[in-house]
Amino acid sequence: MYNIIIRYYEELNDFLPRDKRKRDISLSFAGRRSVKDLIESMGVPHVEVDLILVNGNSVDFNYIVNDRDLISVYPVFESMDISGVTRLRPSPLRDTKFVLDVHLHKLARSMRLLGFDVDYDEHRDDELLAEISEKENRILLTCDRQLLMRKIVTRGIIIRSRNPEEQIIEVIERLQLQTLVSPFTRCIVCNGLLADIITGSSEFESYKSRIPPGVLEWCREFYHCPSCGRIYWRGSHYDKLKERVEKIKEMLRSK
Repeated sequence: MYNIIIRYYEELNDFLPRDKRKRDISLSFAGRRSVKDLIESMGVPHVEVDLILVNGNSVDFNYIVNDRDLISVYPVFESMDISGVTRLRPSPLRDTKFVLDVHLHKLARSMRLLGFDVDYDEHRDDELLAEISEKENRILLTCDRQLLMRKIVTRGIIIRSRNPEEQIIEVIERLQLQTLVSPFTRCIVCNGLLADIITGSSEFESYKSRIPPGVLEWCREFYHCPSCGRIYWRGSHYDKLKERVEKIKEMLRSK
């Protein structure tokens, strides 16, 4: 039998029963097991973990737990650089590219509105989502804990809130993305980067027939998405989206 003590810190406690949160947990088990298997057997996805200390020393997920080990498990660190300490992954956990599961359609649109690189398709299954996250080095955002426990997934977080307005705040705060917010730079439909259409240019003439005559009378700023061909201008819809952006910024400032 192996007898160990393990403790989880900060938001990792969200995955634990209330009687095990923010305290030393005594565990006994038979047979050899890795610290990764031990952590996930307690319901904590490994991608939410950024540092594991065993008896005060940093270890990786393959560490085999020994009898009487004292294990401390920490979440993603956003306000300090622990690259010289952690051994869990060859490169930083955080990147600014994302892939979202099928249940986060509204979050995908909100993140694109703020300029984040978000890959989303409502028809993908869990296996494909995991593959995209691994191959393209994208952070996987999901409400499904089991999805993040897939071995090939090394970057991802669980979205706690079920409220779309709260979800965007949750992502920005947890990953400290405030300085990366760049509204109206991506197509909210396909994720492509928007480009200016210079009024009077040959390019503008090629798009002109697709712009309502009434809009051409007053608007002089147009944008297009090279990926899907959509045209954008600052009309009433833009005003509504701008109000949403300002609301999100105000919610972030009030935190």
